Amino acid sequence: MAINWFKYSSPPSFYSLAGKMIPLFSITSIVLFALGLYIGFFVAPTDFQQSEAYRIIFIHVPAAWMSMFLYLIMAGWAAIGLAFNTRLSSMIATAIAPTGAMFTFLALWTGAFWGKPMWGTWWVWDARLTSELILLFLYIGFMALQAAIDDPRRADKAGAVIALVGVVNIPIIYFSVKWWNTLHQGATVSLTQSPKMATTMLTGMLIMSLACWMYSIAVILMRTRTIILERERNTMWVSDLQGAA
Repeated sequence: MAINWFKYSSPPSFYSLAGKMIPLFSITSIVLFALGLYIGFFVAPTDFQQSEAYRIIFIHVPAAWMSMFLYLIMAGWAAIGLAFNTRLSSMIATAIAPTGAMFTFLALWTGAFWGKPMWGTWWVWDARLTSELILLFLYIGFMALQAAIDDPRRADKAGAVIALVGVVNIPIIYFSVKWWNTLHQGATVSLTQSPKMATTMLTGMLIMSLACWMYSIAVILMRTRTIILERERNTMWVSDLQGAA
């Protein structure tokens, strides 16, 4: 029996589906975080160059990856909402922004903790660090612009524009270590080269990355449900939902 996925493009149907999916992704993220942190901090061997300080990468690298991936996904949903005037797409984009901003801040914060023992300073105006900081400002700008506009539909369109313009910063972040002479080390994991770390280290990092994905999906679904209720509060189905509760 074929599933009609298009029906979930309406806020009422998506609200119901998201409610069923949240527990699954939440529990999965908790399990993966526990496993990933255990491997990263207790099983993975000590790095011969960076000693124990390197273990911050089990948080830093997944956070940095998520900061970029979530921005692309946010911009993608915002573009769909702008092009096809779909309400749910814009709501999802709005829901993604706070989580993306959180991961960006976490990447910068853990990067500072790693940089202090490695570089002797908390911050340098390195190309990778600076472009990641710009990414945080883009997230904040997206959220601030939407919050400043009372009409949700106008706010969605304005946010979509700034999200799409900011996409150009993602390849700058990724390729900055190749394009410029930076202090930041190159990519540890690449699709075209063999891993530059021990298998245990790589396993822990990948599990942490998957945990971040599961967490992000769960939180974004929760936030999307909240936005749906806020924007659809005057509709009959929300009134029926509140009455049933």
